[in-house]
Amino acid sequence: MHKKIMIQGTGSDVGKSLITGGLCRIFNKDGHTVSPFKSQNMALNSYVDEDGMEMGRAQVVQAEMAGIDPKVYMQPVLLKPVADNMSQLILEGKAVESVDARKYYKKKTVLKEVALRNYKIIEEKYDICVLEGAGSCAEINLREYDIVNMGMAEMIDSPVILVADVEKGGVFAQIYGSIMLLNQEDRDRIKGVIINKFRGDVTLLEPGVKMIEDILEKEGVDIPILGVVPYTKLNIEEEDSLSNRFKMTAPKNDINISIIKLPHMSNHTDFDAFEYYDDVAINYISDVKKLGNEDIIIIPGSKHTLGDLKYLNENGFSKKIKELSEKGIVVFGICGGLQILGKKVEDMNLYESHLSSEVGIGALDIKTTMGKEKKTIQVTKKIYNSKENIYLKGMDGIEISGYEIHQGVTTVNEEEFIEGIESIGVYRENIIATYIHGIFDNGIFTRTFLNNIRIEKGLPVIEKIIDYKKEKNSEFDRWENLLRENLDIKKIYEILND
Repeated sequence: MHKKIMIQGTGSDVGKSLITGGLCRIFNKDGHTVSPFKSQNMALNSYVDEDGMEMGRAQVVQAEMAGIDPKVYMQPVLLKPVADNMSQLILEGKAVESVDARKYYKKKTVLKEVALRNYKIIEEKYDICVLEGAGSCAEINLREYDIVNMGMAEMIDSPVILVADVEKGGVFAQIYGSIMLLNQEDRDRIKGVIINKFRGDVTLLEPGVKMIEDILEKEGVDIPILGVVPYTKLNIEEEDSLSNRFKMTAPKNDINISIIKLPHMSNHTDFDAFEYYDDVAINYISDVKKLGNEDIIIIPGSKHTLGDLKYLNENGFSKKIKELSEKGIVVFGICGGLQILGKKVEDMNLYESHLSSEVGIGALDIKTTMGKEKKTIQVTKKIYNSKENIYLKGMDGIEISGYEIHQGVTTVNEEEFIEGIESIGVYRENIIATYIHGIFDNGIFTRTFLNNIRIEKGLPVIEKIIDYKKEKNSEFDRWENLLRENLDIKKIYEILND
């Protein structure tokens, strides 16, 4: 018989995604077939499943932890912000329209139908589903529209485990306030609490754990603390701009990479693989004055290419990047970054935004026109015609796997581009660009590219090829073991089986 359990939080960035993924892995390792599910997500990081359907990346990671292929039914409603008050609505993997909050909430009935229809697929295929909520469980002003927190739990009658983040401070207030703000029916669904990201001596927290349990019991609420998870640094991808890595400054290394932090940057997970390269330092740059001390500049993907290009033009980035490229700095564009490196980006029909055209950086002789249809596809291709480029030499015949998500059609001399590294992308001397997300996940490509940079700098090559999938699984195992050691897994099974 199918069973389910839902992970909700006292707020955003408390660790719901990783707890969900960790439980998926535990149940899978214990012999069960398991799937994650998040009915609705808002994120700029997305992925394309094998059927060409677009979904949020958090559920991709959770599916990998569960030992299964990610499918769009695990995350059927996706909102991708394109402006402060506007998002592209993607239903069951396909872009439908742009909506503001009021228009979105008016679709309550349709959205509930979509959520339930896709959950039913999981119910039929898997022993267990671990659901994830979004933001806070106690968004009381949105309860009547809710399809992702208690609204979803109600629809499928799921027990809930609440996650609170001690690192933010006020963890006991988080727990008490979140629970007591809920109506009685929703409150009764919470069967346990996990305290996450604790640093230091856990015995100092234990009296507080007992106290909050006693306080809740006096309110007629019998909810146990299921464990305290210690803070640990994990190389497991995080969601959107909540990631702390954007705020960090990495010390100089053999190879230094500056990634332009676009206002609407998407798929920063394209660069997670670099975390496993000991000779690489990455910094996300939002101040043009900090450019100029790197070996590689990367312009990442964008959910609002024209808006981000306008930002680069108005804030001096375009001029600076062009100047540095002319001095020999390697510039690498991915997806929206490819489009930005061209001479012009047009959207005369306003498919993406209210901007109709913007002059590009002009480092590549290409032009992009936004189309009505979004291309979403997984790709596996081989590199050709690379031997003449010093940064791509040695790559002919290398196979690249990844996925494409883009609205624009890029042309060279009025024909769709097929030059340079074939349909994988385009290059001109030290300017390289591709539409393929996840290109740096390919270990042979990335090590060869970095080694070519090392050779140019007079540094010895490094032979070791990073197996990114293997490295990720090692991190997944580390996280699974940490949860087993610090959570009452027996009690969680009891909640699941109740």
